[in-house]
Amino acid sequence: MSAETLQSLLARAFPDAAELDVVDRTGGGDHFQVTLASPRFNGLSLVDQHRLVYDALAAPLGDGTIHELRIKTKGTE
Repeated sequence: MSAETLQSLLARAFPDAAELDVVDRTGGGDHFQVTLASPRFNGLSLVDQHRLVYDALAAPLGDGTIHELRIKTKGTE
């Protein structure tokens, strides 16, 4: 899986994102770092913010395409 594919999935799930960056950490297409800032996260706990990201990436997480996912999220208040 490419970082661009994940970025596209996240852009569809978070069209209002103020910041969206996906990095393939190892070059192997299965270890990623996601940085995402969205007003959708305002008022949510970090766990709930990450849950929304996991939901957006449910397919590649569910089929094992993504082996490791590091997530950094924040609201945009």
